[in-house]
Amino acid sequence: MITVHHLNDSRSHRILWLLEELGLPYAVEYYRRDPQTRLAPPELLAVHPLGKAPVIVDDGRVMAESGAIIDYLIRRHGGGRLQPAPDTPAYDDYVHWLHFAEGSAMLPLILNLYAGRLGAAAAPVQPRIDSQVASHLAYVDGALQGRPYLLGDSLTAADIQLSFIGEVAGAQGRRGAYPDLDGWNRRMQDRPAYQAAVAKGGPYALAR
Repeated sequence: MITVHHLNDSRSHRILWLLEELGLPYAVEYYRRDPQTRLAPPELLAVHPLGKAPVIVDDGRVMAESGAIIDYLIRRHGGGRLQPAPDTPAYDDYVHWLHFAEGSAMLPLILNLYAGRLGAAAAPVQPRIDSQVASHLAYVDGALQGRPYLLGDSLTAADIQLSFIGEVAGAQGRRGAYPDLDGWNRRMQDRPAYQAAVAKGGPYALAR
């Protein structure tokens, strides 16, 4: 049995969603952010030294980092589902999007979150942050033009991994300028497996 150590309002939602899409049995251990600091509770340090979520435990193996967890679950339990065949060009695009989500797109959105909390002190760097956020969101929007999913007509785990970027952008009020990205994110949230993950993991709302 796969156990997901799940933190509310976090990347661990997409692990629950992936497991629901795959139809795999799993158990959930629940953790809640501190309502003032929004930090994860110290109990997560007993699960993994980073003290963050998501973390999964599968047959005694402890895995952290959402991208690594998604890759692991697809390889070990996916049975060929939710990814292109590894010997096709589409697989290279799939790997690109898996890494792009956290390797490129997430950083400026996180910086924007922190800048918002700093207020006027962040004014010198805010234009650079805005430029980078716009560049990354426009890139995703362009890739989705004329197609329902990142790689064409079928959902892959890359959509699940990248969906968090669209959700953070939405929470920051920046997604509406990118209609293909916005429509894609809304379609993802309408999927029965996404809704099942929300029901299992609890209310899901990202802070600005």
